[in-house]
Amino acid sequence: MKPDLVRSAARSPRALRGLLPFLRPYRGRIALALLFLLGAAATTLALPVALKSLIDGGLVGGNTGERVLALRGHFLALFGVGVAMGVLSAARFYMVSWLGERITADLRNAVYAHVVRQSPEFFETTQTGEVLSRLTTDTTLVQTVVGSSFSLGLRNTVMGIGALGMLVATNPRVMLPVLGILALVVLPTLVIGRRVRRLSRASQDRVADSSAIAAEVLNAIPVVQSYAQQQREAARFDGATERAFETARRRTQVRSVLVAFIIIATFGALLWGLYQGTQAVLRGDITPGHLGQTVVYVIVLAGSVAVLSEVYGELLRAAGATERLMELLHARSPVAEPVRPRALPAVRGGSSVRFEGVGFHYPSRPTQPALQDFSLDVRPGETVALVGPSGAGKSTVLQLLLRFYDVQAGRILVDGVPVTELSLDALRGRIGLVPQDSTIFSASALDNIRYGRPDARETEVQAAAHAAFAHDFISALPEGYATHLGERGVRLSGGQRQRISIARALLKNPPILLLDEATSALDAESERMVQAALESAMQGRTTLVIAHRLATVLRADRIVVMDHGRVVDVGTHGELVARGGLYARLAAMQFDLENARVGAVAG
Repeated sequence: MKPDLVRSAARSPRALRGLLPFLRPYRGRIALALLFLLGAAATTLALPVALKSLIDGGLVGGNTGERVLALRGHFLALFGVGVAMGVLSAARFYMVSWLGERITADLRNAVYAHVVRQSPEFFETTQTGEVLSRLTTDTTLVQTVVGSSFSLGLRNTVMGIGALGMLVATNPRVMLPVLGILALVVLPTLVIGRRVRRLSRASQDRVADSSAIAAEVLNAIPVVQSYAQQQREAARFDGATERAFETARRRTQVRSVLVAFIIIATFGALLWGLYQGTQAVLRGDITPGHLGQTVVYVIVLAGSVAVLSEVYGELLRAAGATERLMELLHARSPVAEPVRPRALPAVRGGSSVRFEGVGFHYPSRPTQPALQDFSLDVRPGETVALVGPSGAGKSTVLQLLLRFYDVQAGRILVDGVPVTELSLDALRGRIGLVPQDSTIFSASALDNIRYGRPDARETEVQAAAHAAFAHDFISALPEGYATHLGERGVRLSGGQRQRISIARALLKNPPILLLDEATSALDAESERMVQAALESAMQGRTTLVIAHRLATVLRADRIVVMDHGRVVDVGTHGELVARGGLYARLAAMQFDLENARVGAVAG
């Protein structure tokens, strides 16, 4: 699925203007690089003048002794020009390479920092692989241009203009018609270049498609292998890479035509001018040294045009890459920070949470309400359990409280302040979340638990692990708390990952605790241990619990029964069973299943 990002209208190298904010902090270095670049170009343009002096002053006319002395001076002058060219070119190369690396790093950091601030709505329509492709492939293209191609293009532009200016100044009658011919080359170049730009953008999009497929499949390897779909997924990836190759082939084909046309047309026009120069020497209008100077300037100009044709293609590719990166940077999260955020009042223990007539549907499902006229008042320190069938809206309640999305109707308040008037950091700083699918980062056990409070001492981390009954298995790991847990915690069982997640929330010690199926991955014994730890952690803290296993919510102060996004009943376990509604049916089914399972084991 293609991302629903805003497509820019820019389809030319003008899209590179999006890099200007990243260039401004390094204006001094850019000026120095330009100075070195102009110096290197000037020394190159000085070579033909030195060659003319060598031919006319050291090889033609005068006696042998005078010519020998003159030749020494001319060759020393040429060597001096060469030394200056080498030093200035090396300085230019270092400066522009530094700028390319630095600006690319800044751009990559800015895009990543912007993307991680986007709400979940952004990732409903944008694949992770697409974002990764832009952070890697597109930024690499930008680096190539800023750190190499742009400098090379500017240098050859200066040399080409300088060479052309010298040719016109020294041979006006011959070169002015050539200049007119060269102007005619521009129009077909623009037409072909427009086609190259479109194909460059399409090529980068196809590469992103294959990256998205790879990211999706590699994150689901156990499922792919369990269904023996390796060959199918390899074929799907092969199809995506073939489409990327075919688009790149068409881009390269059109770009090759562009390069060939520019070089042939330019070289033909210059050869005609050079032919006219040789006729001028035969007529005695100019000296042999003058002709030699003209030949070198023609070579410089032709070489500059050839390089510029290559650089122009690179600029077109980089313009497409910059365009895609700017789309990410310009994407705005619908969950916006308030202009003047309000401060939350200080609390001891739990916070109050209030939902007032909340209505909400997910952006990807605009006709299907997730919550309808949902109201709930949770007192400080109270434990409220949300139960109901799948799709009832239980997890949506937690996501709206965390302000991953904004409601379409009603409002949500924390300690009497609407969540839309709070900064996201302040709001989420008061909330600890233990999700159903535990996220384990590719880091040590210590760092994974400390993610809840990065400045926590190691003793505090261990205390949280003890409370979540995670200390024993962590201590048994090869390096204890320093053990690297692998990508997505592949070295841990599901129950161990869940207990790491619980320890992370306990270390944060927030006034509000959200438990979304927090014990779903635990065996019976581990569940009892963790349930005891959670009950201890819930004391004096406002807690919202989601659980399909009703045994985990029996001790809640209130149980809120939900169905189709609405509250259909509220009460304690005993009250709800006595009323015989939806909760009673859910409880009866679950306890019947539990009894059947126990009987099967006993049998």
